[in-house]
Amino acid sequence: MKAEAQALKGHLDVLLLAALEPGPRHGYAVKEALREGSGGRFDLPTGTVYPALHRLEAAGLINGTWSHTDGRRRRTYELTEAGKRKLAGDRVNWHEFAAAVTTLLDRQPWPATS
Repeated sequence: MKAEAQALKGHLDVLLLAALEPGPRHGYAVKEALREGSGGRFDLPTGTVYPALHRLEAAGLINGTWSHTDGRRRRTYELTEAGKRKLAGDRVNWHEFAAAVTTLLDRQPWPATS
């Protein structure tokens, strides 16, 4: 089942930052890194990815630069220091949140009250 963009809404920014952690990527490569890294579950439309990249750039979390490759103009994005710090903090928060949810979901059901 492919994840809906709406289901990722609260997590999209951190996923995009994580996709840029290995190094600079152009927009389509970021989209593909999400798809491939999730086993195809996060196959998001460009209309979701590019506005989010622009928002992260406006927030100073990523830098975008234009280049020309094979006669095509491409925008390449990379994490800023602020983006690296944000990703590190979000990663810690995610692990704490996921651990709490896992603990709750893996528990036996509460006894029924009469």
